[in-house]
Amino acid sequence: MERPALSVVGQDRCTRLAWKGLYIDADWDPTAPQSERTYWCQRTYNCLGPDGKLVDEYECNPARPCYQSL
Repeated sequence: MERPALSVVGQDRCTRLAWKGLYIDADWDPTAPQSERTYWCQRTYNCLGPDGKLVDEYECNPARPCYQSL
């Protein structure tokens, strides 16, 4: 079974980016706003990365020094 919540964040994301969709086995609701997702860094275990910047599917990109590709 495909888990759409996992495919919403592209394959170019950081391996350390985590969000609650990884742990919820539920049908994807396209009407739910994406801003309701909760993201955290698996290095710092909070919403800020090791560089002190916010983590999410857009901010965690190769331009950051802490980025680690999949």
